[in-house]
Amino acid sequence: MQDRKATLESLKTELLARVQRYEDHQHRINGALDKDLDEQALEVHNDEVVAKLEDEAEEELAQIERALARIDARVGDRCEECGNTITSGRLEALPYTTHCRDCADL
Repeated sequence: MQDRKATLESLKTELLARVQRYEDHQHRINGALDKDLDEQALEVHNDEVVAKLEDEAEEELAQIERALARIDARVGDRCEECGNTITSGRLEALPYTTHCRDCADL
């Protein structure tokens, strides 16, 4: 369980750094929009992509936080839905999962 917690903490750190980069991009930390209209259109499109990536990263962070809380509560290897043990292979592949394979497929 400690290995999984360390993996989740590492993922959390990486995601927090990624979200910060996305926010820096959205707030134009590196400068304002280009003066060329074609370049502006491309930058605005890129902003939309970055916003979606940020949303996905924040959702993954929430899942990691939930998994860490469940580990601290000593139920991290139990499915939230059925209560059965989540296989170690599934936890290795998706360390922040809170559902066994059968319940995740529902």
